[in-house]
Amino acid sequence: MAKINFGGVWEEVVTSEEFTLSRAQEVLKNETVAVLGYGVQGPGQALNLRDNGIRVIVGQREGGKTWQKAVDDGFVPGKTLFPVEEAAKRGTVIEYLLSDAGQTQMWPTLKPYLTKGKTLYFSHGFSITYRDQTNVIPPADIDVVLVAPKGSGRSLRTNFLDGSGINSSYAIFQDASGKATEKTIALGIAIGSGYLFPTTFEKEVFSDLTGERGVLMGCLAGVMEAQYNVLRKNGHSPSEAFNETVEELTQSLIRLVAENGMDWMYANCSTTAQRGALDWKGPFSNAVAPVFDKLYESVRTGEETRIVLSVNNAPDYREKLNAELETMNKTEMWQAGAAVRALRPENRKG
Repeated sequence: MAKINFGGVWEEVVTSEEFTLSRAQEVLKNETVAVLGYGVQGPGQALNLRDNGIRVIVGQREGGKTWQKAVDDGFVPGKTLFPVEEAAKRGTVIEYLLSDAGQTQMWPTLKPYLTKGKTLYFSHGFSITYRDQTNVIPPADIDVVLVAPKGSGRSLRTNFLDGSGINSSYAIFQDASGKATEKTIALGIAIGSGYLFPTTFEKEVFSDLTGERGVLMGCLAGVMEAQYNVLRKNGHSPSEAFNETVEELTQSLIRLVAENGMDWMYANCSTTAQRGALDWKGPFSNAVAPVFDKLYESVRTGEETRIVLSVNNAPDYREKLNAELETMNKTEMWQAGAAVRALRPENRKG
């Protein structure tokens, strides 16, 4: 492991220079990785594993859209693509990549196939951390591990094909074999992680749920809506309001942040923007801090989990979700966004 200074705090991370792909291949040479679920994380991880020379099979409900997607991606029914139960039986490493609610529902079916010596792998700490609600309680004679890419499965695949990687956290919940850590790091390298940093199942899910509901999605969407509505209320056109709220952020400023950090982005903006941003950063931080405290407590106590499992297990979940997303799509802000995106030069060619 390499020790890296993160803003004055030293942390240990694992990079592919220290733990090479060839070493990962050696660690995993006798393993069959069964990727259960081919929705969000499944395709990216399965395809990266396969391209990195790891023996991988996919387990998916037969006949559905995701089954066909796996076929289109080159997995062969009866050879590398099986119903979930058959894949679980054949696999020595079980990547449990169904949705959180799906993992709860599938657990009674999966558990008999988790025989002594196998490894149960997660990419989210949800089912294990909240096992009092999910009833996902693994047998004691298997390894239970986690590798959680800090991005979507689609981005994991895209970055892999570009020759880069997405950073991932890793954790060990149960080390029955005495070799769980090495195996977990090998899997993390093999799925295409940029680097790996240690965590726990609990910390992973607490940070993940807070991040999704906060800056990454919930807070981001809410703040954008608030600014857009203020601009529109004060007479700005939809095009102007959307460009100042979303387009400039996504097409310019966030790229500067990604390149060298927030201070570097500030340094490469006008002095007027710098002064205003520095003056208003504090009031915004103070305003949202109580909301984040409330959010984290809801995650920590399991209230968010209760809501997720209750809503996602409802028979009409998909219909209600689609209705909510359609409502968002039909707002003036995101209709304006569609028009703005259509006017980008790359979308006007031809």
